Amino acid sequence: MPFPPPLPKMILPRLTDLSPKMLEEKGIRLLMLDFDNTIVPYTTDLPTRKMAAWIRKMQASPIRLCVVSNSKRDRVKKFCRQYGLDCITGARKPFSKGIRECLMRYGMEPKDAALVGDQIYTDTLGANAAGVTSILVNAINNHNLLLKARHLLELPFIFAGRKRRVKL
Repeated sequence: MPFPPPLPKMILPRLTDLSPKMLEEKGIRLLMLDFDNTIVPYTTDLPTRKMAAWIRKMQASPIRLCVVSNSKRDRVKKFCRQYGLDCITGARKPFSKGIRECLMRYGMEPKDAALVGDQIYTDTLGANAAGVTSILVNAINNHNLLLKARHLLELPFIFAGRKRRVKL
């Protein structure tokens, strides 16, 4: 089966701009979160105060949270334990292995779930292929040449999906 086009269903500036109300209005009950450059930069495991407050706010809502990361590093699991988040590592996005595992773990249908991340070619494409709502946010910090180059390659898809930007 070919991959669907990598256009996100929603585009937001930051993860912290996403609210429980926005998700509930779209029927989303499970939010899968990319880790690196979505929650924290690649260069640290410490979230900003605003991000830590957002995590607490989301945890107090009816929306279930699960980090779904391609990383296999212990830093993801350590962070999730520290902040009370469930996680799936080695997700293999854009393939749907980790996304399907998360849906099964929570007993959710794809229509009831969303995946938010900073990359078109992994997060958005993987979410679309799995049938979950794809939400694109800006990367926290494209700190090296490879990340900057990847972002340039994503710009045509971001431009094509510009009408999907959520007005805040």
